[in-house]
Amino acid sequence: MRVYLVIVDETDEARVALRFATRRAIKTQGQVHILALVPPQPFSAFGGIQATIEEEARARAETIAAAAAGSVLSQAGHMPVIAVVAGDPVRAVREYLSQHSEVAALVLGAPSGAGASGTGQGPLIGHFTGAGLGALPCPLFIVPGGMDEAEIDRLS
Repeated sequence: MRVYLVIVDETDEARVALRFATRRAIKTQGQVHILALVPPQPFSAFGGIQATIEEEARARAETIAAAAAGSVLSQAGHMPVIAVVAGDPVRAVREYLSQHSEVAALVLGAPSGAGASGTGQGPLIGHFTGAGLGALPCPLFIVPGGMDEAEIDRLS
């Protein structure tokens, strides 16, 4: 079974990547894995405030992942695998891939304003299209964030 790993957040490009991965999973009788990242939070000298900030960030990531899972369920008819991981995004994706050898492709969405020089791209695309590309255990799909649903459906 083909498994497509999608990194989700609140951006349009994440929604585009999720739709592409879901459509590919439907066509290949595969599955979608959703990974929501909780980025490191700025340090607060007051422990109680720090804990609240981290808890709110995790709750936000869980909400985003749940909404993405609902989208996959409505399109594909089955629930995806969901994971919410805190920490450095690149390290979190690498660890997820090392723990889930069944992942057939990593699907990322590129911001529609990202230029050829790499301006406007996120840290994951920057890493995995640069120094980290050769170390990936699976293919990388980068879906342009400006694509509409009809274009995604046609290409997937």
